[in-house]
Amino acid sequence: MLYRTYQLQDDLIAPLRALARNSMPVPDWLGWGFAADVRNRLEAGMAMLSRFELSHTRPDFGIDHVRVGNRDVPVTTEVALDLPFGQLLKFSKDIDTEQPRVLVVAPLSGHFSTLLRGTVETLLRDHEVYITDWVNARDVPLEAGRFAIDDYIDYLVRFLEEIGPGAHILAVCQPCVQALAAVAIMSEDDHPATPRSMTLMAGPIDVSESPTAVNELAMSKPLSWFERSVIASVPGRYPGGGRRVYPGFLQLTAFMAMNMDRHQAAHRRLYEHMARGETAEAERIKTFYDEYFAVLDLTEEFYIETIDRVFQRNELAKGEFGYRDRIVDPGAIRKTALLTVEGGRDDICALGQTAAAHDLCRSLRPHLKRHHLQANVGHYGVFNGKRWQREIYPVVRNMILAME
Repeated sequence: MLYRTYQLQDDLIAPLRALARNSMPVPDWLGWGFAADVRNRLEAGMAMLSRFELSHTRPDFGIDHVRVGNRDVPVTTEVALDLPFGQLLKFSKDIDTEQPRVLVVAPLSGHFSTLLRGTVETLLRDHEVYITDWVNARDVPLEAGRFAIDDYIDYLVRFLEEIGPGAHILAVCQPCVQALAAVAIMSEDDHPATPRSMTLMAGPIDVSESPTAVNELAMSKPLSWFERSVIASVPGRYPGGGRRVYPGFLQLTAFMAMNMDRHQAAHRRLYEHMARGETAEAERIKTFYDEYFAVLDLTEEFYIETIDRVFQRNELAKGEFGYRDRIVDPGAIRKTALLTVEGGRDDICALGQTAAAHDLCRSLRPHLKRHHLQANVGHYGVFNGKRWQREIYPVVRNMILAME
């Protein structure tokens, strides 16, 4: 019922959005007699109304070239491995020099992998980059089966096998848990594709450290409440009709509620920029929100297990994290170097939660461990923006280079 209500609302608003789009620019018969300023504001209002929607399709990465050394190099995106719930994307560059191979593990938390566009673009300067491109669960037919945490770990292992021995792994936010588990399992099995280095960025390895509002929300309700209140069935019009999911529009609502004043202020600025004809300033805001408002659904089992195992029971930090029929032991990691990165103003994954990985990886010698605390950046700034490019990325690059 929840998903159908959302869909009905979107269907009802669609004609208004279409009318607004078709009314831009304001035709002469409608704008006649208005002062230029009033006409501009009318057009800006129409533009704002036309943008009142969510997208459920992954935007294009839009990375067609990257600066390598002293020249611009063309970049193409190709599917290296296609699985039902996710693809392994490879960003291919036209260069002869061999570069370190890095698997970027994108969060499966309501947004598409393009949320890490800036992360990928920066890494591409010095690396051969792959990324996990998770599929919107509403587009996966029921015949494809379930997708839970163990399946996520299976996908990471399979992706690393596809990339081949000697690669590196970099996980952002939520999948730091699964990435650490995958490396621990591969290390214990002496898997030939075990990565040489593992970078964990702003992830909930131990949520008992400095709990945030996100942690408190996950702990504030029993698991049955989440199952009853935020899980919905996909409408029959989609390929995954009937699949039980945590809808992306709910996750987006939760994220926005944490900083609603900031989002409202951003949209007021967007309206004013468009009304004044300040195109460049308006485009920067629109580009961000085009990405932010592109949402995907998570399978019920993955979402509920994440609430239960990662947040409520904190299994990994307690040494109780299971995978298939075994307990995951990060102490099995002996050769994969570890870098953890945290933001000093992160209100989603607070200080200490990611650094906890160092205690868990107890068998690693000191020279294979490094922690980087980036002051004055929030969660998003850990993997995007100027601080990421100028101050965090060099640390990541040096760790990878040291293990080559």
